[in-house]
Amino acid sequence: MENFNYVRPAKVADAVKAMKKAKDGKFMAGGHTLIPTLKQGLASPTDIIDLGGLKNTGIKIGAKSVVIQAGTTHAEVAASKELKKAIPGLAALAGGIGDPHVRHKGTIGGSVSNNDPAADYPSACLALGATIHTTDRKLAADKFFTGMFSTALKDTEIVTAVEFPLVKKSGYAKFPNPASLYAMVGVFVAQGADGSARVAVTGAGPGVFRVADMEAALSRKFAGSSLDGIAVKSKGLNSDMHASAEYRAHLITVMAKRAVEAAK
Repeated sequence: MENFNYVRPAKVADAVKAMKKAKDGKFMAGGHTLIPTLKQGLASPTDIIDLGGLKNTGIKIGAKSVVIQAGTTHAEVAASKELKKAIPGLAALAGGIGDPHVRHKGTIGGSVSNNDPAADYPSACLALGATIHTTDRKLAADKFFTGMFSTALKDTEIVTAVEFPLVKKSGYAKFPNPASLYAMVGVFVAQGADGSARVAVTGAGPGVFRVADMEAALSRKFAGSSLDGIAVKSKGLNSDMHASAEYRAHLITVMAKRAVEAAK
């Protein structure tokens, strides 16, 4: 691990200023990705700006949406009684992230900003049609996630909150890697207020993506049986020591059905 300057600002504006001054700075939220990469020598920033001092936490339930501040931990999202009533699938998703240590340190803002291809939150953002609030603007989830570990964020831009529209039903199901508990395949489904459905997949490919055929079928009838006969092509999906692309393609339909059945 190389030496670096460590800054822990108390205000968002100060965090942005610190990044602008840095030669090669990195923002750090929970640190679950950055710290291991530092230890392995895969990253060597000149400056680390720790966002933990911003105290930007909390969940606000509104008439039409839920706003979760970026510094809110997975454990806080999972434990929120109000969120369990408003968007049950989102609370359930948070409760299945990693282990208790990860859930009590990792944050929703850090997760969406990092956009790990096997992370859980990006699928919820995409399926629920979330809006990502940053220090500069508001971005629709469909435009925010751009690829593997890649987002539309600028170098000095910080996620401040994630806003989720209220939906009729939501559910999440994943097939976790037994060691890391990351999703080998995770599927989030949502039925909007108008009855239309959105389906987002994580873990299966190089980035989170939606499945149009499943969305069309569930928009006609929101039931697991509606997905019978719908198959996702394996081309372009991940294939590794844990699962082949073909197996992941199969799991997408299985997990999608389970997510629909679990939806509340």
